[in-house]
Amino acid sequence: MTHDPAQDRVHGTCVAFAGRGALLVGRSGSGKSALALDLMAHGAALVADDQVLLTRQDGVLWASAPDRLRGMIEARGVGLVRVTVEPRVRLSFVVDLDGATDARMPQPRQFCITDTCLALIAGKNLPNLVSLVMACLRYGDEPLIRD
Repeated sequence: MTHDPAQDRVHGTCVAFAGRGALLVGRSGSGKSALALDLMAHGAALVADDQVLLTRQDGVLWASAPDRLRGMIEARGVGLVRVTVEPRVRLSFVVDLDGATDARMPQPRQFCITDTCLALIAGKNLPNLVSLVMACLRYGDEPLIRD
């Protein structure tokens, strides 16, 4: 998955834990906000919901929220909920909620913006997705092994 390098705003959600960030992407209704709420219930902090600003600094991707959306997350069937946020976080990996794999040990995938690439998890239908994302946030900046 590649992102247009001229664009610094992506449709997605971002959460943080222990100074590491996970960018959640997928089409509208794919469960980005719901996954973020689950992750927040396990200790993660919201960075941005619906739109994520990405800035590249010294080869590192940083995520933050646009001012008008900061501190809010959509809970489907409830509406907007105000929460405390992490203002900015270094991205460690990306979760694609539209991407799926049947392979037990799939080939590594990446999400790239200009020359900065991050590990990509195909998260659709993964039964342990919340636990996997929390473990990756908890245990490392480059949690997924890439060849």
